[in-house]
Amino acid sequence: MLKEFKEFALKGNMVDLAIGVIIGGAFGRLVESIVADIMMPIIGLLTGGIDFSNLYLQLSGAPAPTLVAAREAGATIAYGNFITLLINFLIIAWVLFMVVKAMNRFKRKEVAADPTPTKEAVLLTEIRDLLARR
Repeated sequence: MLKEFKEFALKGNMVDLAIGVIIGGAFGRLVESIVADIMMPIIGLLTGGIDFSNLYLQLSGAPAPTLVAAREAGATIAYGNFITLLINFLIIAWVLFMVVKAMNRFKRKEVAADPTPTKEAVLLTEIRDLLARR
């Protein structure tokens, strides 16, 4: 049973998947940091110093000065967090699009760079040349 588990856990696909998940998690944290620490302050500055993380719409209770106080007072829609997560998603989607686009470009160059004709192409060329000589 231990041998079977070892074979299962060390299969190439399983290890590749684990590496992908770990790299994906690290990439997600990196993008979150870029959005929270770099982009949102710039966007906030461009929009007049708005702090997106503290934007909310209080539905019930007494008016509150902060999001935490508004949540304690009653029903609150924290749409600032949604804006931050939306920007986060758009950045991740754009970066993944660029990665896939670059990979596709490299694949096309690989295919185009292989000038060696296939066996079938060589055979067809020989047949064409023989028929042309007749």
